[in-house]
Formats: sequence, C-alpha cells, structure tokens
Amino acid sequence: MSSSLDDALARARAVRLAIFDVDGVMTDGTLYIGGQGEAFKAFNILDGHGVKMLQAAGVAAAILSGRKSEAVAHRARELSIAHVVQGADDKVAAFERLAGTLGLAPWACAFVGDDLPDLEVMKRCGLAVAVAGAVDEVKAAAHYVTRAAGGRGAVREFCELVLRARGATGA
Repeated sequence: MSSSLDDALARARAVRLAIFDVDGVMTDGTLYIGGQGEAFKAFNILDGHGVKMLQAAGVAAAILSGRKSEAVAHRARELSIAHVVQGADDKVAAFERLAGTLGLAPWACAFVGDDLPDLEVMKRCGLAVAVAGAVDEVKAAAHYVTRAAGGRGAVREFCELVLRARGATGA
C-alpha cells in the first residue's frame, strides 16, 4: 500500500483506538521458555510510556494477539489497557467485535502488526502500521512503516506519530 507521511498523518488524526499485536510489535518476538514451559517476554519501557501518553490524549489502546500469555495480561494491567484479546484465532472477527463494542468505525482504528496473521486486520483499519522487522507483505499493506523494530521503540514511534498528528504536546 505504501503511503506518504502526509497521508499517514492524516489517517493518524482520525485514530480513536490503537490496537497492538504483541510478539514482534510490543516485544522483539523472542520467547524465552522456562523449565516449566512458562514463556517470558521483554517489553520496552519507552513503548509503554508512549501508550500511556496516547491514552492521556484520549486515544484508547487495545491488544490483539494470537497467543495467550499471562505476561501480556500483566503488562496490559500495568499500562491500564482495558481491551485485551488473546488467543485470537480469527483476528478480523476479534477486531470487528472490538470496534463494534466501542462503537467505532474501522477507519477510526489503527493496528500495528508484523506478520501474516495481522494482514487482514491491517487492510480493514484506517491506519495500518508495520514495524521495521515486519514481513514484506505486511510492510506493503502498511500506511506507515516504523524505523524502529518491534520491542525496540516501534510502539513509541507509532504513538508519537498519532500524537503529532493530533497536535498534542510532548510528542
């Protein structure tokens, strides 16, 4: 889809809900598996503060992930992310339910993704964002591709893009 920065900023102005994939977006995609089979994930503190700034500016945040993880639930609580969908086999249906529950049109939603399971949601939302390390098909469908990698500032970069588009200070 490849878009100009001006187009991405115009789309970002309309965003009322920012939806994030987790593995490869909020994390670098690495899973550390403990001896009991528990998965550990590393989250970026700057990304987390970006989510908080976005919420303070009136943009709701949500997580939409194909995997289930207590670490994700814990991080969502830390960031006061009220809308968390994990274990979504059908991300499009989950996206539509989430937008419907919040009374939002798809064009008022942004989605940040990195891999093929994110592609169809990205095609339906108003602002599709791919992180730097995303697969080529996801990058091609994005209105904006971050310079930063997932788990390494991509979420913060997206948040600052939306805040800048809305004229918020501190972005």
